[in-house]
Formats: sequence, C-alpha cells, structure tokens
Amino acid sequence: MLGAVGIVFGDIGTSPLYAFRETFDGHHKLALDPLHIMGVISLMFWSMMIVVTLKYVSIIMRADNKGEGGSLALLALVSGRTQGKRWTSGIVLLGVFATALFYGDSMITPAVSVLSAVEGVAIAAPAFGGLVLPIAVLILVGLFSIQRGGTSRVGAFFGPIMVCYFTVIAALGVVSIVQTPTILHAFLPTYAVNFFVHDPLAAFLALGSVVLAVTGAEALYADMGHFGRKPIAFSWLWIVLPALMANYMGQGALLMREGAAALQSPFYMLAPDDFQLPMVFLATAAAIIASQAVISGAFSVTQQAIQLGFIPRLRIDHTSAATAGQIYIPLINWALMVMVILLVLTFQTSSNLTAAYGIAVTGAMLIDTCLLAVLLFALWRWPVYYALPLLAVFFLVDGAYFAANLTKVPDGGWFPLMIGIIVFVLLTTWAKGRKLMIERLREAAMPIKVFIQSAASSASRVPGTAVFMTSTPDGVPHALLHNLKHNKVLHERVVLLTVKITDEPFVAEENRVKADDLGQGFHRLILRYGFMQDADVPAALRQVKVAGGDFRMMETSFFLARQTLLPSSRPGMMIWREKLFAWMLRNAESAMEFFRLPTNRVVELGSQVEI
Repeated sequence: MLGAVGIVFGDIGTSPLYAFRETFDGHHKLALDPLHIMGVISLMFWSMMIVVTLKYVSIIMRADNKGEGGSLALLALVSGRTQGKRWTSGIVLLGVFATALFYGDSMITPAVSVLSAVEGVAIAAPAFGGLVLPIAVLILVGLFSIQRGGTSRVGAFFGPIMVCYFTVIAALGVVSIVQTPTILHAFLPTYAVNFFVHDPLAAFLALGSVVLAVTGAEALYADMGHFGRKPIAFSWLWIVLPALMANYMGQGALLMREGAAALQSPFYMLAPDDFQLPMVFLATAAAIIASQAVISGAFSVTQQAIQLGFIPRLRIDHTSAATAGQIYIPLINWALMVMVILLVLTFQTSSNLTAAYGIAVTGAMLIDTCLLAVLLFALWRWPVYYALPLLAVFFLVDGAYFAANLTKVPDGGWFPLMIGIIVFVLLTTWAKGRKLMIERLREAAMPIKVFIQSAASSASRVPGTAVFMTSTPDGVPHALLHNLKHNKVLHERVVLLTVKITDEPFVAEENRVKADDLGQGFHRLILRYGFMQDADVPAALRQVKVAGGDFRMMETSFFLARQTLLPSSRPGMMIWREKLFAWMLRNAESAMEFFRLPTNRVVELGSQVEI
C-alpha cells in the first residue's frame, strides 16, 4: 500500500497544485461566487467518484491480463478473445491510439507538475520569481539524467514522502474548511446540477479544467501489475481521495473568504506565510515523484509495444537484478527530456501548459470506456440492463470531458493531439509493414520438407550447431538459403528458431519451448514469451535438449537475416509509409542485442525484400 501511494498516485496527487486555480483563472474564467465555487467542488468530487472510484477502481481494474493492467494489456485481452470478429481491427486501432496519446501525456505531466510546484517560489519569495524557469529546467534535466542508474533506491523514499505530502495538504485543507464549514455542502450533487442549470456554457467550458483533478486515474490501472488491485483501491479510498477532497474544499473555502486575493495560488496560500517555502520543497518532491511514475510508465508501455509488434526493437537496459519491471530505454528517455524542456520553455507557465493538458487524458479515458463496452458484452457477458446504464453514464461523462477539452485545441491542446497522431502513424506503420514483410518472405519461402530432402543429401555437413532465427514458424529461413548458397555447407545440427510473443503478460517456463524433429539433423524450435518478459534466447536454449544433446554456446552459431526493404508499387502501403517503415527497420536494434545472443557467435546475412 505504501508503494502504491508513492508510485501510482503521484500524478493525480499533484493536481491540487493547478486544477482548482485553473478552473477559475484559466482560459475560461469563472466568477468567484458561491454558485461557481460550490459547483466546481461538487463537479470535482463526483468526477472522482464516477471516473476513478466506479469506473477504474471498481470495474476496469477487475479486467487484469494475468495480473497486468493498462491500455495495451486490456487491448491484448480484448482482441485475443474476440479474434475473427468484424470489429476487432477497429478495437485494435482504438487501443493503439490510446497508447499513442499516452506519449503526449507523458511529455506534459513532468512539465506541468514540476513547473506548477516551482512556481510556488514566486509566492513564498517574490524576489526569486525570475528563477522559476531555470530551476524547473534544472530539476527536469536532473530527473531524466538519473534514469540510467535505476530508481530502486529513490523509490524506497517515494511512499513516505507522498504520505507526508497527502497528510500535509489534507491538514491545510481541514484548517480552511473549519473556518468556512458551508463548503461541505458541495458534496451534494445538486450544486453541480445547479451550476449547469444557471450557467450551462460556463459549466461546460469549466469541465476542461475540472478534469485536471482526475488526470492520472488511468495510472491506477496501468500500475496494477506492480502492486495489485487491493492495495491501490485501499490507498485511493482511505488515503488519497480524502486528502484530495479536503484540500480542494480548503481551496474553495479560501476563495469564498478572500476572493481574488487568493486566486494567484490557492494551493500555496492555504499555508501560513512561514510554511510556504517548505511547502514548495514538499510539492516539488511530489511533482518529481509524479514525473518519475510517468517516465517509468513510458518505458513499460514501450517495452509492451515492442513485444506486441507495434514498435521496432529498441535497446532496453535492466536497472535492477531483483525487479524485472525496472527498465531504462535510452532513446525514450532522452526524447522525452528534450520534448519536456521544449514544452517548459515554449509555454513558460503552468497555466499555459494546462491548456495542452487534459485532451490526451480524456481521449484515453474515452477509449478505455469503448474497450470496457467490449469487455462487458463480449467477455464478461453482463446483462444488458446492468451494462447499458453504466456505460451510458461513463460515455456521457467521458464524452463531455473530451468535448470540453477540444475547446482548448487552439490554446495548446493541439500539442498532445499532434504527438498522438505522429506516434499512431509510427505504431501502425511498423505493425502493418512488419505483417507485409512476413507475408512477402513467406511467399518466397521454400517448403522445409522439400529443402531437407534436396539439400541434406547433397550438401557437405560440418560439426557444430547452427541456429537460424526466423520470424515465421514455417518455410525455410532466408539466412539458411543464403548460407548454403555462399558457403556450400550445412552444420550437423540445424535449428530453425522462432520467438513468439503471446498476448499474455507472462508465459511459464514449462510452456516456454516447443520442439519438433524434422529429420536428418533438422529441428524446429518455438520459444514463447509474454509481452512483459524479455526474450533471452541463450538462457532458454540452455534448458533445451535437441537430438539428445545440449546447446553449447562455443559450438553454436547464430545466423540472422538482415532485410533491406525496397519500396514498390505492390499493394500494401502507400510509398511514403513504406519508406518510413524502411527507415524504422534500419534504425531498429539488432536482433543479436535484443535476443541477447553472444556477439562472437553471430553471422548476419543480407537480403532484399519488396513490400
């Protein structure tokens, strides 16, 4: 539970820094009167209850894929059970787009969290207001620089710091509530309804900022595999939700008492003057933790996408010998750092950044509801009279939030949409191009039985084992044909090896290997891994005996085919996407490094393929 508080709730926990202020002082300003203040507080509370408590904690978190959560895990679960349906491809595209939107969110979250925390310096010590941007950039550079060393040691402090943070913001909120106890009436949904009845346009536009209070809700589901459903649910209901609502109500009570004087930063002005600077340090620590959770999430999502065939192979470093999930992907880390710093320098203030924030989150939430609809009807077989009213509420709430955020597109909402579209094009281009390449290779492949009968009798055999990596579990690998053509020999033991990534997060060791003896020294091996596992081929082969013999690495050679793609007018993809796929293929990490093959035992043979 302590770990869950430290990692899972960083994003939603830092929302009080900017969400309430932005609703009244953002791009669509609201009057500081009881109707609007009580209405906004009521909207925030019921949004947390419907979106976070009911939708994510109570329902979606029950849809675990062997314990794992997140959009890709849910997509793998849904598409795996609905294979062959007409709408399966549409569901897959929705899930991929949700993943693409996550990357836009993972750029904005560190920028807005750290910047909004550091802006407290201008409140506590106005003379240092000009240092806000340099301090924020320095913190962000430091945060991304420590990723290569792993976060296990830093992570040990996350839980206690976040518990301290939630305790402090709750206490400050309660002190303010005691002074204006009428704010507690905002728990009643009638205040949210009155807001819409008396000022419908303002209420609709306010949703674009109110949703900032629930950003990070999807992290509860994504991090379920690390902590389990019960600790996350318990932490939310008994620690995080009460602390957040106490603080939001405290901010509302402060505005009721002091009006516009407190609007510059109601979060920091809840604290006494002498305590504001320590609050800046505590809030900055919480913002760093929130950013760390998003960065780690980007690494995990990227690893899942690579394993599921949506992203080219990238270099993945493991930063912990004890925890397989702690990984570091250099390309993603530095790309995120550059984009986050550019965001900070371009938008300058957290208020400007919040205009860009929200659209990616609400888009992902809306897509999760679409996937949930498939889950309830196709997998769980819920009765229509239960599922339909529930889904109607979720679609109404998520749709309203998404529509309200679309109004922020000209003010910065274009950024996460642009990032989402670019990443979506890259993901779908790689998946489609990879499928086409495998089909073209399969078309040109010779049947293995014919090859064995003709080649085994005529070619010279040499001692040792040759492992030919192939993406298709049938036909003759191109590397084998090229090796025979150029070297005129075959090894005594020839193994055709295919690594398959399943739509389950983990595959047990006893189900890892499938071996077939093809005769005359030829064998076919299929290694199965889950999308959360690393494909360590040498480690798997050490557990396998083929033809009564072990795999000895010093007597085994690995043959890989390196394809050069030639864009052509053949049906498949547009030329520009074929060229994009060819560029991605050239820059993908070598299979030798990805599958952890011994570098001195690998032979690469090139071939050209038209797609």
